[in-house]
Amino acid sequence: MKKTGVLIVDDSAVVRQVLSAQLAKDPSITVLAAVADPIFAMTRMKTEWPDVIVLDVEMPRMDGLTFLRKIMEEHPTPVVICSTLTEKGTASTLDALAAGAVCIVTKPKVDLKRFLEDSSADLVNAVKVAAQANVARLKPALRSPGAPAGRADPRVNGAAKLTADAVTRPPASGAMKQTTERIVAIGTSTGGTQALERVLTELPRDCPGVAVVQHMPEQFTAAFAARLDKLCEVGVAEAVHGERLLPGHVLIAPGGKHLMLRRSGAYYYADVSDGPLVNRHKPSVDVLFRSVAKCAGANAAGIIMTGMGDDGARGLLEMQTAGAPTIAQDEASCVVFGMPKEAIRLGGVDQVLPLSRISRAIIDWGR
Repeated sequence: MKKTGVLIVDDSAVVRQVLSAQLAKDPSITVLAAVADPIFAMTRMKTEWPDVIVLDVEMPRMDGLTFLRKIMEEHPTPVVICSTLTEKGTASTLDALAAGAVCIVTKPKVDLKRFLEDSSADLVNAVKVAAQANVARLKPALRSPGAPAGRADPRVNGAAKLTADAVTRPPASGAMKQTTERIVAIGTSTGGTQALERVLTELPRDCPGVAVVQHMPEQFTAAFAARLDKLCEVGVAEAVHGERLLPGHVLIAPGGKHLMLRRSGAYYYADVSDGPLVNRHKPSVDVLFRSVAKCAGANAAGIIMTGMGDDGARGLLEMQTAGAPTIAQDEASCVVFGMPKEAIRLGGVDQVLPLSRISRAIIDWGR
């Protein structure tokens, strides 16, 4: 089997050394080179083009964002952003993700070597996720109000893979009382930030309330929501515990927390809580979908979009069983056809639609 060739571009010698050593331990990955900036990278890429690029965003001579845009225009290639956890680093990383990067790997300003060694599984998994992405479908965002969107949290460890049972009980059988209040639940991962931007920017102010789980590290979800809020006619915000999900508004699950919905009377409220990783993610799409199946039934619609893995597939089936219409994004428009494929395989999908038709489906159902 052909190994995944990786090029590391980072101005820190420590980062280059540690990332090279950690990636080289995986038998499916080969490190082609580790260079200090994009100028050196472009010279190296003339002799051998990498399958995946691990890229810092803050570098001298040429910044990572400029380099990324050049790559995506000339030769689209999967890119993993290696970002510092600073305000400036977060903003730059979100800009890079909107420009077509696939994954985020975060790094602190202090104790860098130890952190990267301890997080080697995250890094390896991020590279493997990126290698499977169809980056030709990652169109660079045309709008940029400041801080764009992120991606799937690549955390994978040796712990057992938990289901939504670890956080909330399965839906009970029985009909859910109808209400005029309708809601939409959306789950997505790799490639989802751009897919969400496409869908949410096309929704009108009178659309149903929308709850979203996008796999993303906790440092980025607030900035992601703020960016979408500037782009969209609907209001977009990071979910706050106890907040009502209003028509014409979108609540984004906070990174590092699970988002569930609960019903009080005719209205729906956000339940933001801690808990174990579910399907190796927090927030988990399965957790959101199960809560919506329990509290909303046929008053809700479920949508699963581009992403690696199977998070959300079982939850979407539970929503369908509870009477909710369900939609999966089609393979042709997905960056990674993992989550929708698994939902279709389980039989929990009523419609398979291209990304371009999902917003219209939401509008038509809501009306």
